[in-house]
Amino acid sequence: MGMSAGGGGGGGLTNEINVTPMIDVLLVLLVIFMIIVPMSRKAIDTQLPDPNPQQAQPNANPDQIVLEVLPDDKYAINKEPIDKAKLFERLKSIYDPRPDKIIFVKGDTMTTYANVVWAMDQARGAGVKVIGVAPK
Repeated sequence: MGMSAGGGGGGGLTNEINVTPMIDVLLVLLVIFMIIVPMSRKAIDTQLPDPNPQQAQPNANPDQIVLEVLPDDKYAINKEPIDKAKLFERLKSIYDPRPDKIIFVKGDTMTTYANVVWAMDQARGAGVKVIGVAPK
């Protein structure tokens, strides 16, 4: 007869999925994302104020530098008005001899966010290591 009693088929077709190429593609995508994600992060490290501030200490440090960002591209360092073109040089002259490179940035409510970030970038370029944002 034409049928065998053993039932062990020879070289027929199988319906199994070959997952090896899919795993290779997934590993390549994983490596690409692991490389791209850290490079796409752009941030400025800042220290935000405590949302529940404590009472101000009477012996505040007079050596603190406060950079105020005012409307219409005006700036002030410790209440001293400074021109936008001279801001970097003034910050550089202040922070070169100082061991503590800390500044507090205070933005006016009528100024743009871009001006505040620009001022923070200028301070960072002048050698400031820690930028604090002053509370309202």
